[in-house]
Amino acid sequence: MAERVLVVGGGGREHALAWKLAQSPQVQQVLVAPGNAGTADCGKIKNSEVSVSNHSILAQFCKDHHVGLVVVGPEAPLAAGIVDDLTAAGVPCFGPTAKAAQLEASKSFAKAFMERHSIPTARYGSFTDPEEACRYICRADFPALVVKASGLAAGKGVIVARDQNEACQAVMDMMKDRAFGSAGETVVVEELLEGEEVSCLCFSDGTSVSLMPPAQDHKRLQDGDQGPNTGGMGAYCPTPQVSPGLLQHIRETVLQKTVDGMKEEGTPYVGVLYAGLMLTKQGPKVLEFNCRLGDPESQVLLPLLKSDLYEVIVNTMEGKLSSCAPVWQQDSFAVTVVMASAGYPGSYKKGVEITGLSLVQDMGLQVFHAGTTLKDGSVVSSGGRVLTVTAVKSSLETALQAANQGVAAIGFPGAVYRRDIGHWAIAHLNQSRRLTYKDSGVDIAAGNKLVDMIKPLAKATSRLGCNSELGGFAGLFDLKAAGFVDPILVSGTDGVGTKLKIAQACGQHGSLGQDLVAMCVNDVLAQGAEPLFFLDYFSCGSLDVNVAASVIGGVAKACEKAGCALLGGETAEMPGVYAPGEYDLAGFCVGAVERGALLPRMKDITGGDLLIGVASSGLHSNGFSLVRKVLERTNLSYNSPALFGKPGQTVGEVLLTPTKLYSRLLLPILHSGAIKAYAHITGGGLLENIPRVLPQELAVDLDASRWSIPPVFAWIHKEGCLSEEEMSRTFNCGLGAVLVVAPVDAQRVLRQLQVHEEAWIVGSLAHKQPGAASVVVRNLQQSLLNVEAVCSGELGAENPGCHGDGTTPRKRKRVGVLISGTGTNLQALIEQAKHPSSSSEIVVVISNRPGVQGLKRASLAGIQTRVVDHKLYGSRAEFDGTIDRVLEEFGVELVCLAGFMRILTGTFVKKWTGKLLNIHPSLLPSFRGVNAQKQALQAGVRVTGCTVHFVAEEVDAGAIIVQETVPVMIRDTEESLSERIKEAEHKAFPTAMELVAGGSVSLGENGHVIWKLQK
Repeated sequence: MAERVLVVGGGGREHALAWKLAQSPQVQQVLVAPGNAGTADCGKIKNSEVSVSNHSILAQFCKDHHVGLVVVGPEAPLAAGIVDDLTAAGVPCFGPTAKAAQLEASKSFAKAFMERHSIPTARYGSFTDPEEACRYICRADFPALVVKASGLAAGKGVIVARDQNEACQAVMDMMKDRAFGSAGETVVVEELLEGEEVSCLCFSDGTSVSLMPPAQDHKRLQDGDQGPNTGGMGAYCPTPQVSPGLLQHIRETVLQKTVDGMKEEGTPYVGVLYAGLMLTKQGPKVLEFNCRLGDPESQVLLPLLKSDLYEVIVNTMEGKLSSCAPVWQQDSFAVTVVMASAGYPGSYKKGVEITGLSLVQDMGLQVFHAGTTLKDGSVVSSGGRVLTVTAVKSSLETALQAANQGVAAIGFPGAVYRRDIGHWAIAHLNQSRRLTYKDSGVDIAAGNKLVDMIKPLAKATSRLGCNSELGGFAGLFDLKAAGFVDPILVSGTDGVGTKLKIAQACGQHGSLGQDLVAMCVNDVLAQGAEPLFFLDYFSCGSLDVNVAASVIGGVAKACEKAGCALLGGETAEMPGVYAPGEYDLAGFCVGAVERGALLPRMKDITGGDLLIGVASSGLHSNGFSLVRKVLERTNLSYNSPALFGKPGQTVGEVLLTPTKLYSRLLLPILHSGAIKAYAHITGGGLLENIPRVLPQELAVDLDASRWSIPPVFAWIHKEGCLSEEEMSRTFNCGLGAVLVVAPVDAQRVLRQLQVHEEAWIVGSLAHKQPGAASVVVRNLQQSLLNVEAVCSGELGAENPGCHGDGTTPRKRKRVGVLISGTGTNLQALIEQAKHPSSSSEIVVVISNRPGVQGLKRASLAGIQTRVVDHKLYGSRAEFDGTIDRVLEEFGVELVCLAGFMRILTGTFVKKWTGKLLNIHPSLLPSFRGVNAQKQALQAGVRVTGCTVHFVAEEVDAGAIIVQETVPVMIRDTEESLSERIKEAEHKAFPTAMELVAGGSVSLGENGHVIWKLQK
């Protein structure tokens, strides 16, 4: 259903937002308040005169006009709490809360925040006393020449002084003469940074960030960056000065760090985050934060956005950025040139007629209006910055040329504009210099820095036979010094597969080191070998030293745990081979075993030998391509709570649980001689790995009921509808290693293992019959289902059609529940919907009262909630209409009234006839209306109960679906009888919901119940 969207603001940014939103097939109409001449009446776009400063009026307007989303352009409404107020009124609004908007609204808050979270910025002081500020300027051991009004000053509250006297005068102007009003009551004095300014923006869903291409604004009025400062005379995007590696660095050290810090401080940042940066010799430093899209940056960013802006905003508000990142045009440049009134940024004339706009459109360019209005059918100027002309071309030079041609085609007497937008970038691109290896994308200095960072980590892994000094051409290992007499060398190599993709998406790299070491070391153990040394290979397109250090640091720690030395490695930077942010890993382990202790001992393995399974930590490092495919079928992202993990864990954190290292655990037992064979359960799962260490004439019989299966496997089995064979051929299913032992040694070995690790006797060997399978895993599906049942309170709604045979799951009825209070009946419905056999899926819970317990119950179950406060509506019809729209939004097919204390209108009831259920605390038709328990006691009946019925226009008169009886005791009070009836309701309501959702019960045209008997 197409939405109506309201954009708040009237500048070029808001015109660009409306223009991009109108391109969405999901948007029916875009209203702009107050708007300008460009948004007055243009296809889907029109202006609105609604007051945006009175949030109550605005909220009511949105409800009356069915506005499904409000997008805020300027900063002032955000700082005034427009998002907080509209959200509280049930109107979705895109942007940060007032508390989060302090990042822009209070420069002193922003600087203190950056200091708390180690975000790079200029050195500073914050002052409420002008004399103290001037003393700071004179005594600072750096040029303290930037003076900022802490509050909002319409982009004009920053003075860059030439000397200390001018800086002190700026302080006095702001604080004593109140040049910027209350915004200057607190001033921030900053170090004057040197370098080039860029704007780096991102979408933030409160947890993840998604970068926009870097842009550059031009503040000075005239060409060559001359003249006074302005709100911005043009912009271009992307900026070639910001390399992919630098942009990733900015993402991690500024934008993601800011979002993490806000979340940590209890103020999640949802919206657009804008960082104005100075590219200094020490690296990028934050000049300022804005809590919205920039102007004129919007006019170059939005034309380069390939994705549907409406979908991007919705995904951002719903916390789905990590899995639904916006897509941007590649190999294109956008340039926008601002046309300003003569006299700007000082006084200027208004009402100047503007012509030639249609000619610019015919040239394939886009005009975004700012300070314009309509007068007698003509477009006239009404502000300082009047309009911008935007061109998108394959090169920056041709985009600037096209934008300038567009400006020249517009008739605007006295207009002021620049002709050199992007001149810094063009100079950068045209710079004549000798090529270096770094120009090709290979940064040798970064590689050397990485080696310096990991040298002490590698040194910590030293062991007998090796000193682990990095930097030579090759590594050495002295087998004799390590105590070997007649050794055989054993080698193994492996990677971590597409687990890499999850780590890169989550920005969590450290645990991959243990995965890499474990995959190789655990393989070497299969020959009975002690791991001696390890080599790593890290390859990427552009080296991010911090990411690489995190990964290789993890390798070093894992080597230390495994008892092997990190002897060396290779870091390969290969521009063009990998996408930005991507890298690959490989590991190589060498071990040694005395000749007489080599495994497997094939001649000793015989029928009747027992199999001991050692617990895995979860998925380890195999099957992740399938896991990612399963995840695509769910509504979960990597940042979603992992209901199959420990409390507080996200999906990404559970999936990234590191692979277990078995060397310290198993080597003493291997040396004892009790182990005949050891199988590492890696790629190929249980079915393919155990036969690799067995004679061909023997078969494996495993019983899955004998070991603990981690919940993540039950989740994969259910959500992926995987067969038993697929599960056991792909995953370890809870066993990271399987040992073959003689029956006489089994209990002793098991006890040794269980001192440090979970382990079980999981099966045995037998002679293989002709044509029989090499491995049989009994009770796997039932064990997985048992895990699902045990975890059903945590795993959320079950998928009833997952039979493990590839058949399509049957469709579940989408249920909406209306509540007013604690939601005990709601809880019973939620529990029912979790059962594998349920025909119901609760998709939304709506309350007419904010903050009630029922809303918390729904949120804990992962169900979407909405508040439609009846007090905010002028009539029942308007209130019911809003409820109806929310139900339609979620595609609800069946509505349950669970303690909903409002009488619905006849119009609503008629629309939902046969799809609207209510529960009443009596055996209808007896004791209708309120105080049913009191009526029953007064009537002296011996039996009462509850009734679930279809809702009809007459109160408590609809066709009855289910009744549950409750005896009336001699000593019953209203309270005691009510409590027992509630228990009956918790049985009856879920039963009725299932009967209707599953199609067993329906309402006939004559108002009677129709039962469909199952064959």
